[in-house]
Amino acid sequence: MAAFVWTGLVTLLALFVYFWTIGQVSRARTRHGVEAPSVDGPPAFQRVLRVQVNTLEQIVLFLPGLWLFANIWGDHQAAVIGLAWPIGRVLYAVTYYADAKKRAAGFGLALFGTSVLLVGSLIGLVRYLLGI
Repeated sequence: MAAFVWTGLVTLLALFVYFWTIGQVSRARTRHGVEAPSVDGPPAFQRVLRVQVNTLEQIVLFLPGLWLFANIWGDHQAAVIGLAWPIGRVLYAVTYYADAKKRAAGFGLALFGTSVLLVGSLIGLVRYLLGI
């Protein structure tokens, strides 16, 4: 059980961040009078919805990268790098809700973490295949 505890905790944190974005959309629907299944509404609603959709798009890359990296390089290393994703996504969300033009820092932090995990996984797998 203890082999991937830190990676598991980062995974749960990422899933809770995504769950939080779902709740934000629900609150925004009520606040702005946008009934499901409509995805059209005022810009404030569209920003909240876009954060949720973009988070879903990104988590599909992040989670496999996190677990591949953990399997290849170790639990602690994956967890430390992986923390960039949930922290970045929350920063992305909060800044995007306020002003779409201010979302770059959070987006970049999360994307950086995902990129390091994916590239690191690829390097580790290639090294394994080459016997290095």
